[in-house]
Amino acid sequence: MNLILSTLEQGLIYAVLAMGVYISYKILNIADMTVEGSFPLGGLVSAFLLTKGVNPILCLVITFLIGLLPGILSAILSIKLNINALLAGILTMTMLYSVNLRVNGKPNVAFTKANTIYDFSFTSNEYVDRIIILLIIVLLLKLVYDWFFKTKMGYMLTVTGDNKSLVKSLGENPNKFIIIGLGLANGMAALSGSLFAQSVKFADTQMGIGTMVISLASIIIGFTLFRNLNIKGTTRAIMGAIVYKIIGTIAIELGLNPNDLKMINSLIVIVFILYNNSYSDIRRKLKIRKEGKNA
Repeated sequence: MNLILSTLEQGLIYAVLAMGVYISYKILNIADMTVEGSFPLGGLVSAFLLTKGVNPILCLVITFLIGLLPGILSAILSIKLNINALLAGILTMTMLYSVNLRVNGKPNVAFTKANTIYDFSFTSNEYVDRIIILLIIVLLLKLVYDWFFKTKMGYMLTVTGDNKSLVKSLGENPNKFIIIGLGLANGMAALSGSLFAQSVKFADTQMGIGTMVISLASIIIGFTLFRNLNIKGTTRAIMGAIVYKIIGTIAIELGLNPNDLKMINSLIVIVFILYNNSYSDIRRKLKIRKEGKNA
């Protein structure tokens, strides 16, 4: 039971990351590598703040706000300097490595005696308490994001990913919404990093390696398995992250070497992309055949 709850805990933590990357990858169609630097930034900033006695809830707010900055920087590099969005993300991620080293003055830090967001108690089971706390956080974030996408700014952000020309015709600058979108995506990545670091009471500059693949796997799984359900994209990202962690746990329980987990992550993404491509091809052929019969 504790293994199941621990898996669910990790899935909910990465669900926050997946909701962030959902904005950059699914809405803006940008593979933003900045998140691999923003994730550890959130963890290391949390370590610094919590060891100074900052309230854990306030710590989450601060890490989210700080996480906005790398995303904004990456967007500005891409827009103002005409740098490819992927390359801009890699450059920002590389710069963040040096920034992360300076946050605590060392590459890793443990804060076992500091108070964390998980210290709130509802039941006699620590694992259940953690799940309740994370469910509250993830649900609040989902509700806020779903509300945001119903506002004019959220609508324009969505349209920017689909048709920049339409945004311009409406008298708006699409670059503004790209900056907002990448900022929010990395704010969520930093928040996820904070939740992860507080969970293990440890932060490291290397903890962001592979987070982009994890988030992409979560999104692809969510949008593949639940494609026929009438649910929002944020819900699919959350469910995908949980399913992804369950797959990883099952693989390890079946005897997979944990050192091979990152390779498995990439293979999961490849398999689901191939499935999506095959599914799309089949639907296209069926549509063409149907149109031919109707003609």
